[in-house]
Amino acid sequence: MYWPIVVAAAALVGLLTYGVASKGTDTSLDQALSDGRKVEAPAANLPVLGRGDTRSLADYKGKVVVMNFWASWCPPCVEELPLLEKTQKALQSRGATVLGVNIQDTTEDALGYVRRFDLTYPSLRDVDRKFARKFGTNSYPETFVVDRDGKITALRRGPVDQAWLDQNVEPLL
Repeated sequence: MYWPIVVAAAALVGLLTYGVASKGTDTSLDQALSDGRKVEAPAANLPVLGRGDTRSLADYKGKVVVMNFWASWCPPCVEELPLLEKTQKALQSRGATVLGVNIQDTTEDALGYVRRFDLTYPSLRDVDRKFARKFGTNSYPETFVVDRDGKITALRRGPVDQAWLDQNVEPLL
């Protein structure tokens, strides 16, 4: 009775795996940072979660930005939301901000987590992952530190912790 659903789910997982494997991961950004080179951060106008306007990473030029790609369906993403909010509170008076980028999520689910954790930093919506792909992002969470000139200075492919934030954000403030 349930076998058609199981077969369909297995086929979907297989197609997704093939799609990710065939595209590979773009590691050019990782390599540039590893070589000590800063990289101009891509920008795109994206809708702001829960509001009717759009914003771009370029709108934050002149500020240090901790940009975090996240989704409500990603347990490690949700686990780091309180740390990111704590970081936002520490940064907002220092010419810096946290900027979320919500990936492939429903507005209702994403807003539910914004309310649950009382997040004060904005999140942009990247429903089709086009913006995330510009950063070589394939898994979540991923966090990028962007300096006041709009250059990426650090990245973390996976959850962040306080030590990583201190090491990569503090020197830019």
